[in-house]
Formats: sequence, C-alpha cells, structure tokens
Amino acid sequence: MKKIPAGKFKANCLAIMDEVQAKHEAVIITKRGKPVAKLVPVALDEDDIFGFLAGKGKVTGDIVSPLPPEDWGDLKWSL
Repeated sequence: MKKIPAGKFKANCLAIMDEVQAKHEAVIITKRGKPVAKLVPVALDEDDIFGFLAGKGKVTGDIVSPLPPEDWGDLKWSL
C-alpha cells in the first residue's frame, strides 16, 4: 500500500484519485509520518445495502387479515 504525505496529496489530489481508481489500490495519507486517512477505490456492487435481504424471507400465511384474539398470546392486553 502506497503512503503519501498530506502536502503531496494536497498538491496532486486529482491525479492520486485517478490512480487509485485505475489501479484499485488504496493510498494512506500521512501527516508528520503518522497515518491519518486512507483513500480507497469504491466498489459499488459490494456496498449496496438495498435488496441485500431479497429472497431471504418467506410468507407462510395470510399477511393482510388480523389474527383472531385467541392467537395473540403475550400480546393480549385489557382495556
């Protein structure tokens, strides 16, 4: 993994971003020799949270009609 000082990153930010995208290799940005940030390429197909549970559930009965009161179990409450 490549390490770049913050000053050099600031001066060449767009070029470094293009390089990260092209090579799919992360870059660590340092300040006074200590790592402070990491620039990583985006992987859209892995980060998408929408639909990640698709096909995992199963409907086993009527989901529209309410349950009769005798099937409420612990959910019963009195007025």
